[in-house]
Amino acid sequence: MDWFSLFLDAFCLLVGHGVMHLLFISRLTGRKLRGWHFAVYFLLLGVIQLVSVRLSLDGSLSVGVGVAALYALSRYGMGSPRSVSWLSAVLAYYVSQLSFGIVNSVEAAVFPRFIGSPLFYPLLLAAQLLFFALCAGCCHAVLKLLTWTEDSQTPYIGLLLFPGLFFFAAELYILQTAYSFFAPTVSLEEVGRHGALLFLQVMGLAALLCTLYAYRHLCLGFQAQAAVQSLTQAAQAQKVYVAEARARYEQTRSFRHDIRNHLAVLEGLLNAGKLEEGRAYLNRLDAVSGALSAPCRTGNGVVDVLLGEKLELAKAGGIETEVSLVLPGPCVIDDFDLCVLFANALDNAVSACRSGGEPRSIRVAGRRQGDFYMLTFENTCPEGPLPPPGTGLSNIRAAAEKYHGAALVEKTGRLFTLSVLLNISLHPEDLSGQKP
Repeated sequence: MDWFSLFLDAFCLLVGHGVMHLLFISRLTGRKLRGWHFAVYFLLLGVIQLVSVRLSLDGSLSVGVGVAALYALSRYGMGSPRSVSWLSAVLAYYVSQLSFGIVNSVEAAVFPRFIGSPLFYPLLLAAQLLFFALCAGCCHAVLKLLTWTEDSQTPYIGLLLFPGLFFFAAELYILQTAYSFFAPTVSLEEVGRHGALLFLQVMGLAALLCTLYAYRHLCLGFQAQAAVQSLTQAAQAQKVYVAEARARYEQTRSFRHDIRNHLAVLEGLLNAGKLEEGRAYLNRLDAVSGALSAPCRTGNGVVDVLLGEKLELAKAGGIETEVSLVLPGPCVIDDFDLCVLFANALDNAVSACRSGGEPRSIRVAGRRQGDFYMLTFENTCPEGPLPPPGTGLSNIRAAAEKYHGAALVEKTGRLFTLSVLLNISLHPEDLSGQKP
């Protein structure tokens, strides 16, 4: 092997394997790369290559050790889950081995006739550039179909490891048995064999991409099913709140209608000197009026009922509550959307308070800012980073975006803050075509 070939091999090892492997697993797992990741992985690749050459180890063994090293770096160096680390390591090596195999198919069929020619080295360089381009393109295709997130959007991702291992093993077998060396001359039969191997490798890549495509749509189906189920449950809950608010309104209206009669009865008892009977009648009126009153008065009957139920649940769990808001009215914000906002925000707040230690508190506030209204939900929560956003927060953001607003989250120590900005100056026609 001359110095030029040695340089190309080293460059291929560092860039085609080292850099692209790390960039691939970083993009796939969503983990940020550090400088020491590159240093450690380059060192591991160098040691593996050196030991493999010195001991004349089988190529499959050295590749297997490389996969294990990449897994260890992803699992313990980047903190990725076990199944995702194995899958990313196998796919990274498969993509690079596949790209190398495709280029080798072309080299084995074309290059022998240029051995000794001045064009041989430029062709080697062109083949190396083709390898880098193929590797980058295959990585992009895989990442476009498969990007892991730490939530339910990618369930059972570990199952992809089995088809990944199959494609990887098949490619490794082709490389070890068909491209061990260059034949000095290539017959038409050999060209046909290399063409068939090239076709098989391209079909293997297509099969992997089809598998990832099917898995992606399976995940989208899970997401849609979960979203429909969540919205169905939310819709049923909001209907209960709306019905209860309307019933409370009718009771209040009936009480107001009869108040004159009650006052007349009370006046008659007092005029007759029946103070005890009058006091008892007044106490009964006070009890009836108290039952009709919501614990929170925001200016919206539906929200009052919902807040009363959620905050009563919070108080039963030893959580201190504070509400300070008056909703604007009349405005374009629908009662159903208000229920989505308050129900999901308070459910998440109660759950976070229960998971954290003492003290436990929930604070709900609202204020108008010109054409916008800002809702703020503050609650105590456990220490540590924020968990991945769930369906509740997604519903809140969807409701905020419907009214040309936004939802922002912030965590400082044990205090979590959700801010929801809504445009209350919109007209009903501005919401046409928006999702409920």
